[in-house]
Amino acid sequence: MQPDRTAELTRLMRDRILILDGAWGTMIQERRLTEADFRGSPACGLHDHAGDLKGNNDLLVLTQPDVVRDIHDAYFAAGADITETNTFSATRIAQSDYGLQDRVAEINRAAARIAREAADRWTAKAPDKPRFVAGSLGPTNRTASISPDVNDPGKRNVTFDELAAAYGEAIEALAEGGADLFLVETVFDTLNAKGALFALEAFFERMGRRWPVIVSGTITDASGRTLSGQTPEAFWNSIRHVCPLAVGLNCALGAALMRPYIEEIARVADTFVSCYPNAGLPNPMSDTGYDETPEQTSRMLKEFAQSGFVNIVGGCCGTTPAHVRAIADAVRELPPRALHTETESVIA
Repeated sequence: MQPDRTAELTRLMRDRILILDGAWGTMIQERRLTEADFRGSPACGLHDHAGDLKGNNDLLVLTQPDVVRDIHDAYFAAGADITETNTFSATRIAQSDYGLQDRVAEINRAAARIAREAADRWTAKAPDKPRFVAGSLGPTNRTASISPDVNDPGKRNVTFDELAAAYGEAIEALAEGGADLFLVETVFDTLNAKGALFALEAFFERMGRRWPVIVSGTITDASGRTLSGQTPEAFWNSIRHVCPLAVGLNCALGAALMRPYIEEIARVADTFVSCYPNAGLPNPMSDTGYDETPEQTSRMLKEFAQSGFVNIVGGCCGTTPAHVRAIADAVRELPPRALHTETESVIA
């Protein structure tokens, strides 16, 4: 397990804007992988697995590790300081759709190890630019706050305890694999996120130490709210008790539509702020499936930086290494968002 890098990350974010990597689904889709590719070699034990596995991107850390390694390298080459593990759906809950719930620990551990090896390799090339691994904890494919049946508002297809247990399993394996921090991301239902945060706190208590945590919410539409109904300020107030290293927004919207919401987060949060929007809105005619070019996305994130909103920037759906490179170039000379005065002593 990695040593505590909270102080190092804090120092860097006070000094400059850090760069997070970009989309993983976009990069994987570009490979045009087949069902056979997703099943891998016979040694992976999936040739006779019932049901389709194509589209289970997290599984590639076991069946196509070179593909995953290449994507990490591409984002680090583009200027990323932090890479995410390829584990957005690597919980027992989400993997049950593929019948792979019993391989969740293996997937998370392998994903973290691949990312760790890549980060250490790039750090060795440029020791003055240390690279970090963020253990990705996605929202799962269920929601604890909303009924899946419009005719039964009280119905739920997952419990808080099930979420906490599923996240706990993933967290332990990510830490074993070498994650430096945890990223609870694409939060559309804050109760789901609280399951992840509860599991993190339990893990930290058991281990006798903490890992840095970033929590990133998702504003789903022009209502300015998460799917479970919270404004950015309400979202922050409902998770601030865990004292995350950073809080922010990602996914759903491009930077232009996200601007008022990241401004609100920057106004109320007494910690660092992250922002990694989609490359605009979906467009099936585009090569990446999204509208914005690297120049467009980077121009808007540069404006966020100039406005004093952000400490970490990167890309979500539709972004590529070209987007990340343009973002890194755009914000390189700009100062990071200043912490609220009362928080300086809390994070120090």
